[in-house]
Amino acid sequence: MILDKDIKAQLAQYLQMMEGDVLLKVSAGSDDVSRDMLDLVDELANMSSHIKVKKTELERTPSFSVNRIGEDTGVTFAGVPLGHEFTSLVLALLQVSGRSPKVDQKLIDQVKNIKGDYHFESYISLTCHNCPDVVQALNIMSTLNPNITHTMIDGAAFKEEVDNKNIMAVPTVFLNGESFGSGRMTLEEILAKMGNGSDASELSDKEPFDVLVVGGGPAGASAAIYAARKGIRTGIIAERFGGQVMDTLGIENFIGTKYTEGPKLAASLEEHVKEYNVDIMNLQRAKRLEKKDLIAIVLENGAILRSKTVILSTGARWRNIGVPGESEFKNKGVAYCPHCDGPLFAGKDVAVIGGGNSGIEAAIDLAGIVKHVTVIEFAPELKADSVLQNRLNSLPNVTVIKNAQTKEITGTDKVNGITYMDRDTQEEHHVELQGVFVQIGLVPNTDWLEGTVERTRMGEIIVDQHGATSVPGVYAAGDCTNSPYKQIIISMGSGATAALGAFDYLIRN
Repeated sequence: MILDKDIKAQLAQYLQMMEGDVLLKVSAGSDDVSRDMLDLVDELANMSSHIKVKKTELERTPSFSVNRIGEDTGVTFAGVPLGHEFTSLVLALLQVSGRSPKVDQKLIDQVKNIKGDYHFESYISLTCHNCPDVVQALNIMSTLNPNITHTMIDGAAFKEEVDNKNIMAVPTVFLNGESFGSGRMTLEEILAKMGNGSDASELSDKEPFDVLVVGGGPAGASAAIYAARKGIRTGIIAERFGGQVMDTLGIENFIGTKYTEGPKLAASLEEHVKEYNVDIMNLQRAKRLEKKDLIAIVLENGAILRSKTVILSTGARWRNIGVPGESEFKNKGVAYCPHCDGPLFAGKDVAVIGGGNSGIEAAIDLAGIVKHVTVIEFAPELKADSVLQNRLNSLPNVTVIKNAQTKEITGTDKVNGITYMDRDTQEEHHVELQGVFVQIGLVPNTDWLEGTVERTRMGEIIVDQHGATSVPGVYAAGDCTNSPYKQIIISMGSGATAALGAFDYLIRN
């Protein structure tokens, strides 16, 4: 049995929602992955009379496709879709059986209207929490449009193929054999990348808002909800809903919820915002803020949105080291998410730059996958909690180098080493390795506000106790501000504060 009792009980409930018959075409060999795949397929077939199985030969072995009877739907799983991808399999079964996907009708129409043949391949790892979004989006496109196909490929099961294509980050997507993109992508983002996004004139024609929120993370979602509840015209611009939370795996300090995961929390935030009369403008990036009679937000696509008040909640991003080789080898050995990309470095030597909690947690996780981990810390001592340091010190395949300044990440077509300088002796040393994970904290997304609101030397927006900035009518909340603690629950509170502050401003002005 490949599925445990609890998962089977949950699965049985979902399979009852199937609306028609589904044929699984299975291509299997004699290897362990094939045996696991056959076990999974047999268990599925035994659980539902709607699921039929047929042995055949597909492009990859082991793999299986999910089809309507008499019709190749174009949804294929190469490998065994368990772990984070189990949900992708369940949704594929439901959607191929005839159940409509839970996405906006506007997006469904966009997918159905795509002309031409599109064959997508997504390379994933089963531990990647960003990969299912991409897999599920591409599967939806395949079920809706007969000219689109998608194959999910587990990198661990097809290691030779991954190595031949130099894939060192997941998810990585190929379209018609050419590189299409890497990293988390929603259905909306994929369509925009294919040239099916919304245009600037559609946004510029909107009436001015009472409150316009810039940013769709916990602070922005909270601000939008609190503003909308006051009955005022509210809009939210989000480059991607969830923000940095989308890159967070386990969340155990969100009061009232013992454990959740970033993508799950982000989906809940978006769902909650949609309960209110909020104009959500997704996949939009702010370029400039201008204060006139109204406050104008100029977007990257040229659109201009106007509002009586604005709440800035643009969050933060991973901090770069800023050394030669970092940008050149991003996704070619330089990575920022150990959970997602760690399995691609199985049996290899890697470095983790950063000795705080995130860096040491990354080193501990990677030590169970890779051959050896070298931790490089700039300060004379690690900054991580002692419990994490004790765990790290108990691992046999970890070396810690302190008081070291990273000078360069080296390589040709991909990473082959890292050079650091001993800050005591000024001597340079080189370590040969195949991967570098950067874990040195966050930097606020406020570069675009240069010369407008007052910021700290670190780029954080300075706010008062009401969330007000130095510009009247402009408020800010969350990790982009000078709040001393960068936590989800604190961001949500500050978002509510900023919305109430903006509402108070509207009443008084």
